[in-house]
Amino acid sequence: MYLEIISPEAKLFSGTVTSVTVPGIDGEFQMLNHHAAIISILAKGDIKIAADSFNFPKEAEGKFFLGNDKRYHLSIESGTLEMNDNKINILVE
Repeated sequence: MYLEIISPEAKLFSGTVTSVTVPGIDGEFQMLNHHAAIISILAKGDIKIAADSFNFPKEAEGKFFLGNDKRYHLSIESGTLEMNDNKINILVE
């Protein structure tokens, strides 16, 4: 599946991923390949990304960290998420 994460300042990530875990307002949830269409508001927490390879743009340097779970984490204050047709768009603050 394809993931894009965009902040007001820059596109932080775009690429193919195997799973994405996000902090929803009702708790953390995970999306895998061919997840049902969803729109959600995100709460303060970490977006956790699993992928075979990671390429971050220069604007995203220092924003992601590799967790003990071998996934890349991005701390956010809030955001919105839309997943449809195996593409995830996340807008974050």
